[in-house]
Amino acid sequence: MDDAGVAVAEQGAQVVARVGAVLRVLGASAGAPVPTSRVAELAGLTRPTAHRLLAALAGEGLVDRDAAGGWVLGPEAYILGAVAAERYDVTALAADAVREIARATGECAFLSARRGDETVCLLREEGSFPLRSHVLYEGIRFPLGVASAGLAILAMLPDAEREAYLARADLVPAWGPAHAAEPLRARLAAARATGYVVNPGLIVEGSWGMAAAVFDAAGRPAWALSATGVESRFGPDRRGEIGRVLLEQAHAVTQRLRAR
Repeated sequence: MDDAGVAVAEQGAQVVARVGAVLRVLGASAGAPVPTSRVAELAGLTRPTAHRLLAALAGEGLVDRDAAGGWVLGPEAYILGAVAAERYDVTALAADAVREIARATGECAFLSARRGDETVCLLREEGSFPLRSHVLYEGIRFPLGVASAGLAILAMLPDAEREAYLARADLVPAWGPAHAAEPLRARLAAARATGYVVNPGLIVEGSWGMAAAVFDAAGRPAWALSATGVESRFGPDRRGEIGRVLLEQAHAVTQRLRAR
């Protein structure tokens, strides 16, 4: 391929990356319409670029615009999602586990899935305890190594893959010094020792989380079950019990996936 061909290929890859960023912004909005300016801000694009991409996606039915001018995912995105769900959606297999975590711990419980270098929250179940953390909701994404679900998955990756991620990820500018490589390694090592991870309020002060990884049929960590709540509910006396519940339910979902 000559230099001109390489340039065209690189430009095409950039367009695909931008389209992906736009679709992820809309997917994370939980169905709420997002103005063009907000799409541009969250996707790291200029407003004219975001508008051009949204208009092109609307022409393909992948996004739609409401009467007030906000953007949402369109009917073609639904169709593609429904087809992909047959392979990737494990919420039906994990729903009982998420409910049991919420019932047994009283905290909000979640199922999250790995998507590249991020996790996306797929399912939420409210716990009985009246004070709740609202950091997680369905559709929100975090880099691996930030929220408890991503920490649990990252901890259980093969050593080389985990170290490759730590080498390329620069989490400190957005998430603070607690997310530098060495503090992360310490939390990940602790997670491998116990089987579950503890996130001591590193996203929002006072909002704690714990998680355990769920493994696919090949034995790779692909999802995580988590519980989040206020700091007072995650004292040393309760962490072991919450961890036990998470591990039991993560194992149950893993076994269902292997039997599928």
